[in-house]
Amino acid sequence: MPFYHIVLFRLKPSAPEEVIDEFIKRAKAMETVPGVLKVDVNSPLAATANRANGYGLGIVAVLGSLEDLDVWAAHPAHLKAGELRDQLFEGSMSYDLEFPA
Repeated sequence: MPFYHIVLFRLKPSAPEEVIDEFIKRAKAMETVPGVLKVDVNSPLAATANRANGYGLGIVAVLGSLEDLDVWAAHPAHLKAGELRDQLFEGSMSYDLEFPA
C-alpha cells in the first residue's frame, strides 16, 4: 500500500543558502529511487509558518510500499542528500502515513 514519507528539518541559523539549494536539488533527485513515486521539497507556507515549530524545510515522498523505504534509505541518491545534513540541520522529524491506493 502506498504511503507518504514525511521529513521535517530544523535549519541551522548559519545554514548557507547555496547549500540549502543544493540539498533541495539532491532531495528532488531522489525521485529516481526505485519505488519512489514522487518527491516534493519546500519550506512551510508563509501564511502558516508560525505553526511550523521551527521546522523550516520539509520533504514529502510518496513511496509505493513499505519495502520501498528500505530501498530509499540505502540508495546512493538518498545518501548523497544526507551528506549535507550536518551542515544544514540541527534536528529533524520523520513521519510515515499510509493511504489507500
